Amino acid sequence: MKRLSLTARLSLMFMLAVTGVLAAAGYFFSQLSEHHFDELDRHTLHEKLEASRRLLGELDDLQNFERVRPQLQALLGGHSEMRGFIFDERGAQLFPQPGVDEAEPPLLGLIGREAGELTLDGHVWRGEAGHLAIGAQRLTLLILLDVTAHKAFFHTFSGWLWSALVLCALLSGLLGWLLVRSGLRPLRDVTQVAASVSAKSLRERIPDESTPAELQQLVQAFNAMLARLEDAFVRLSNFSADIAHELRTPLSNLMTHTEVALTRARTLDQYQDNLHSNLEELQRMSRMIDDMLFLAKADNGLIVPDAKPVALDALCAQLLDYYQLSADERGVRFELSGAGTIQGDLLMLRRALSNLLSNALRYTPDGERIRVTIERGSGHVTLEVSNPGATIAPEHLERLFDRFYRVDPARREGSPSNAGLGLAITRSIVQAHQGAIGCTSQKGWTTFHLEFPG
Repeated sequence: MKRLSLTARLSLMFMLAVTGVLAAAGYFFSQLSEHHFDELDRHTLHEKLEASRRLLGELDDLQNFERVRPQLQALLGGHSEMRGFIFDERGAQLFPQPGVDEAEPPLLGLIGREAGELTLDGHVWRGEAGHLAIGAQRLTLLILLDVTAHKAFFHTFSGWLWSALVLCALLSGLLGWLLVRSGLRPLRDVTQVAASVSAKSLRERIPDESTPAELQQLVQAFNAMLARLEDAFVRLSNFSADIAHELRTPLSNLMTHTEVALTRARTLDQYQDNLHSNLEELQRMSRMIDDMLFLAKADNGLIVPDAKPVALDALCAQLLDYYQLSADERGVRFELSGAGTIQGDLLMLRRALSNLLSNALRYTPDGERIRVTIERGSGHVTLEVSNPGATIAPEHLERLFDRFYRVDPARREGSPSNAGLGLAITRSIVQAHQGAIGCTSQKGWTTFHLEFPG
């Protein structure tokens, strides 16, 4: 079953709301009008009944009834829309035609009540009854008022009311459809832009200047999503280009070494040297592929650290001992201060800190020092790795953790052991531990800040 569109739903709701309001208003107006006419009729009947009582109250004996008949005829018989009846206690009709032994059955039914309606001669009459004692006789007065015209009016009024209600429902449905369709035009614009989005048109944005306030957040969120998609697509394109660029060098070296080896016959030692050189290039490619797989898992949340207590000061001391030989060759000193323990994966943290220390050692001038500082704060542990060297421009700081990114484009090829993925891997490891990482560079010192929950 096909579901109704949003335009149809809102139009239907608008039509039902308008129809409901009009129906309620018409019902209350009809009831109020009918009540008003009923009050007028009851007032007229009561007035005639009281006047008849006063007139009959002047009699001391029923034998003198004929004396007031002319006045009663003038009071009750001079109006075509009104009829009056007077009965004695036996039910004999004294007015307007005496001598009738019994009243008509409809009249008898009305006499037993104070007020009501009956049908006589094709007309609808509203009646009110009253009692009066004259001497020892008890009389019953019945006044009838013709309300046929009122009933016909309300019947016609009801017909016109329902006809107008149906017409208004149709018109309100049409008007609601036009208003909703006009009001949902920004949604169609969003749909049109969304349908036109492709890899070549991610720069398209929905203008929000004329967008209604209710759709401002939707349009802004959609534009923000397009901006994120554009940024992710650009990063993916650059990443693909960087992968091809980084893999081209070792593949080219392998091909060159192999072609040279095949140009003529070589000695066993020469073939072994060539194979060792090829092995180094293959190992470099293997490390690069492993790093890329690690980052792919991190991007999809597949890296789950094994949470165990890790003493950062002990871990840093082990890594500094490992790099001490390389540092001694260049006269670089390590300074470690502070202590702190966090919950994390020892191997992953070792890899992240090793990347930071190797970078610091690579860019520290000979004879300088590298500082590693650990501090415990309120609910967190911070670790900083600082090294002297050239100040990094602010526009490069945010991109240091991008894959294959290097500050100096001239050194794009890097060293055989450096593919430009170390800092990206470090950030993924820190984020997997629910931590944060950042970098500052000023006055000849570059510092990487790591913060872990603790």
